[in-house]
Amino acid sequence: MSELHEECGVAAIYHLSKGSQSPLCPPQGREAVSVLMPRMLLDLQNRGQLAAGFTTYSPQRKQLIDTHKDIGTVSEVFHTAKKDKFLNLMQEYAGRAAIGHVRYATCGRDDRSYAQPFERHHIKKHKWFSFAFNGQLANYGDLRETLLNDSNTYLSRETDTEVMMHYICAALSPQEEPDLLKVCRSLTQFFDGAYNIVFLNALGDMFVARDPLGFKPLCYAAEDSLFAAASESTALFNLGFAAESIKRVEPGQMIIVNDKGIRFERFAESPKTAHCFFEWIYFANVASTIDSKSVYLARKNLGVELAKQERELGDVEIDADTIVVPVPDTSKAAADSMAFSLGVPSLEGLMRNRYSGRTFIEGGDNRWKKAQTKYTPLRDVLEGKKVFLVEDSIVRSTTMRVLLQRIRELGHTKEIHVRVACPPITGPCFYGIDMSTYSELFVPQYMDDAPLEEWRVPREIENQMAKDLSADSLRYLPVESISRAVGLPPDRLCQACITGKYPTLWGEKLSKEAFDEYQAEFTLTGGQTFEAQRLNILGGR
Repeated sequence: MSELHEECGVAAIYHLSKGSQSPLCPPQGREAVSVLMPRMLLDLQNRGQLAAGFTTYSPQRKQLIDTHKDIGTVSEVFHTAKKDKFLNLMQEYAGRAAIGHVRYATCGRDDRSYAQPFERHHIKKHKWFSFAFNGQLANYGDLRETLLNDSNTYLSRETDTEVMMHYICAALSPQEEPDLLKVCRSLTQFFDGAYNIVFLNALGDMFVARDPLGFKPLCYAAEDSLFAAASESTALFNLGFAAESIKRVEPGQMIIVNDKGIRFERFAESPKTAHCFFEWIYFANVASTIDSKSVYLARKNLGVELAKQERELGDVEIDADTIVVPVPDTSKAAADSMAFSLGVPSLEGLMRNRYSGRTFIEGGDNRWKKAQTKYTPLRDVLEGKKVFLVEDSIVRSTTMRVLLQRIRELGHTKEIHVRVACPPITGPCFYGIDMSTYSELFVPQYMDDAPLEEWRVPREIENQMAKDLSADSLRYLPVESISRAVGLPPDRLCQACITGKYPTLWGEKLSKEAFDEYQAEFTLTGGQTFEAQRLNILGGR
């Protein structure tokens, strides 16, 4: 998997028969609550722009549960810009319950059959179900091989979603009556990795579940007769739920919803958590609150950390020509905060083309070309200035290289000092961010001959990185700044890609395999040791 993709997003909504009519429901009544799902998915669009879909439930139609999904953005899949098409689609799929999904491909190809939710038909209503999930199974390959060792088993796709579907089927198989708690308990015996699940069957039973480590965010709200859940709080808040009604789904917890009501169950113990720190750094909507921690305030705090580091180092003289410029949009809060702390202006010297998409979803030359059109430098702002260019993270460095080139050529700056509101990304992720190899990352080429824990970039290496990127200087934040900025202790966060400490057994196993592969690739292509490679870098060759 050579491209970097973002995580996915999930959502669920249910109009119960019990309770007073919620003012948030559509005027068409209970059987049309599914019309709210596209609205929720639009608020999760930052989590996936490759595909979207939903499954709805209605006992008043032959297709008790029915799924609509396709490649494209939410607006494209649900025709939100074409009133007649949208209304016809909503009428066709009208129901009292729905689950939805937006997707990037962390596993599998980019065609409609890989879009979620996945629906599985069965003559028994409780075994006819649809589900979607956010995350990635670290032991997907092992689970797939186990299934295929049975000659009667056939898998038509290369995705962990299909593997999950088969394990859900196996858990349901012996049941004459649905026991969704037992289903989730069964899954924990097999799954290693990140998985937030939304599930809906033809009896009208729904559940939402968060994996025992709580890798990905998941929240819910219930007011009057309406229940909803989503990957991010903004999707619930913008529906009209009161902020105090929005709560997190606990790691290892599931919520079962049907006409009998709402039931909270613990399907797995959660002695530790591993919340993905990258949610606060980059992925999540800046307006969201994740596990009671504001995304905006976390990014603001990162800016404070950047300013603190700048004052301590003191290697860039701040004068009347100094400005801070954010790389739009996710680094703006950090840039503004850094500028305020240093007492210099924060100016938007880069304008983002809102219709170009995100560069990390492009591969090869396409990523480079797209990065060239993604941002427009403003010469009137940048000319003759000493610029602190603030970026939320550097993964492959493609965007940063293009940005620096364009800012120098078109902006006519005096100096450009890159400040990264994140520690160096030194390792792959196997829990839902599509960066599964060392070779695709920027930093590992400067590393020693072993994966390092709590790795700090020596100043001379940062200086060489800056030279290679054509920046006047480059500084990363230290690992400990993340915990301070987010407001959670390090042992509650997954920081594997910056510390090398993977929170699951299969994460550790895949990391070692990926590093061995990287070492072998380098030996074959260069024939040098990692130490020799670093010496060459420091020598400027």
